[in-house]
Amino acid sequence: MPAQAFVDALNEQIANEFAASQQYVAIAVYYDAETLPRLAAFFYSQALEERTHAMMMVQYLLDAGVDPGIPGVEAPQAGFGDIVAPVSLALAQEKRVSEEITRLASIAREEGDYASEQFMSWFIREQVEEVSSMNDLLTIVTRSKDDPLRAEEYLARESAVASAEEPPGAPPAAGG
Repeated sequence: MPAQAFVDALNEQIANEFAASQQYVAIAVYYDAETLPRLAAFFYSQALEERTHAMMMVQYLLDAGVDPGIPGVEAPQAGFGDIVAPVSLALAQEKRVSEEITRLASIAREEGDYASEQFMSWFIREQVEEVSSMNDLLTIVTRSKDDPLRAEEYLARESAVASAEEPPGAPPAAGG
């Protein structure tokens, strides 16, 4: 059974992951409305990925015999001043999530909850990739601020819109 401090923090993180998913949907809708379909698709995919992360955490708690909390979340930011602002927000969000994931691993270690610490190791690796990817995209949209189609071309060329499938070694997701 996971340590109660870890369970409490993981339930908070489930809320954070669902909130991140909703924020990415709002960003995708913004880009859709701006007729930037590749940026929209990138963020729709990110939204599914964040939802899947929440469901992985739900499944972990279910597997451990703990009732997961399925929280409501605040409405995401939906309006943006330019094409750079949503990606800037997304990068800040990914950095915050990285800190939250590290905190979860730390709680598990402090509590001697080695199974939970091991569970978090995949998420730590995932966050390194997420921050790097979003940092690169911020660089591109900043350069393309006055010509958004350049960002669209970049995403087309780099095939940045990946499938919603998680990489090998990912924890199972509830309902998946």
